[in-house]
Amino acid sequence: MSDLPRKAVTRTAKLAALPLGFAGRATWGLGKRIGGRSAELVARELQQRTAEQLFKVLGELKGGAMKFGQALSVFESALPEEVAGPYRAALTKLQEAAPPMPTRTVHGVLEERLGAEWHELFLEFEDKPSAAASIGQVHRAVWHDGREVAVKVQYPGAGEALLSDLAQLSRFARLLGPLIPGMDVKPLIKELRDRVSEELDYGLEAEAQREHAEEFADDPDVVVPGVVHQSEQVLVTEWIDGIPLSEVIADGTEEQRDRAGQLLARFLFSGPARTGLLHADPHPGNFRLLPGADEEEGPESWRLGVLDFGTVDRLPGGLPKTIGTSLRLTLEGDAETVYALLREEGFVKESIDLDPEEVLAYLLPIIEPAEVDAFGFSRGWLRNQAARIADPRSPAHQLGKKLNLPPSYLLIHRVTLSTIGVLCQLDATVRLRDELEEWLPGFVAAE
Repeated sequence: MSDLPRKAVTRTAKLAALPLGFAGRATWGLGKRIGGRSAELVARELQQRTAEQLFKVLGELKGGAMKFGQALSVFESALPEEVAGPYRAALTKLQEAAPPMPTRTVHGVLEERLGAEWHELFLEFEDKPSAAASIGQVHRAVWHDGREVAVKVQYPGAGEALLSDLAQLSRFARLLGPLIPGMDVKPLIKELRDRVSEELDYGLEAEAQREHAEEFADDPDVVVPGVVHQSEQVLVTEWIDGIPLSEVIADGTEEQRDRAGQLLARFLFSGPARTGLLHADPHPGNFRLLPGADEEEGPESWRLGVLDFGTVDRLPGGLPKTIGTSLRLTLEGDAETVYALLREEGFVKESIDLDPEEVLAYLLPIIEPAEVDAFGFSRGWLRNQAARIADPRSPAHQLGKKLNLPPSYLLIHRVTLSTIGVLCQLDATVRLRDELEEWLPGFVAAE
């Protein structure tokens, strides 16, 4: 097996098989129903087979295909419960693991980027990867000064594969769309393509991670591993142990879920205010829950470990004040001012006229978590939101089609939605309002 299935014709054929496979299984399902099996049983089996094929193809290809799968995986909470199970099992695998790159390829990259004597930089180096993602995989090692480190090695040909996959997937967007109700897949794929060059540049990633590590060095709640060494295609950072958020989602206690959810929300909103950067890849594989030094202190001492700063949004002034102001005024019921702000920022185009009260009615259910002291995020709540916006017969769907998302807000919007998706996967009760009051400009009215 090569390091990446790099030939365009091979990758294209694998991706093309996805929609063909979906169609073939639909025909198979029709035959089963004609043969007397119930529609519910057949639908469940269809979803299981589709999920298995989706994971197999996206996981094998890594690159843009896997990145797309990881982006989708945080939205599985929006799927109807009767079909969510198979996708949950298949897509969440993409948050933590993928078929590994051969050892000889890893050594080849390390020799090329760190020099022929690269082994001398490490006291120990584990050839078996501890994690694999869309453009690289991570190896546990011990640096020459005794520090435990994570060595991130980029797949050869990753950039070419990313762009090729995402171009191919964009052609299938209409067929892939139904995987996540209420979500337009095409803009997601376009936005992923726009970020490719940044994510491939380990220099930019190292810079963003250093800034976060410095800012959060003494933070009681968030841990960011420091950068040890960086070169093209190789990034060495401090190693942190902890429980992957995917495991907390699968088997965590209520206390772990709630604490992880609170810290995730805190990091989302405090990061831009403190560093001018927004961590823009919030899938569970990039987070760890770290027990406190003193077990007797309980959940309040647990911390959130944050990994992978390959994709960030640069926000020198923090999150735009318009977000916090609009959110506060929506909660206050000031429809006219909210509508004026949305129009001024480009969310409502000049050629469109909407009823401010209808816009308010559209927004209020979405921002329900900010209305109460503590909100219980759940898959059921997210499914209801997705269904309300996805149903062509609903007023929310009709109004949503007339709204616009300005380019400067696109990544903020995706990160926020993704984080909400993870909070719903965690089934966490979160004091979101506390974090908004502390960190979101404009959410608290000026005296």
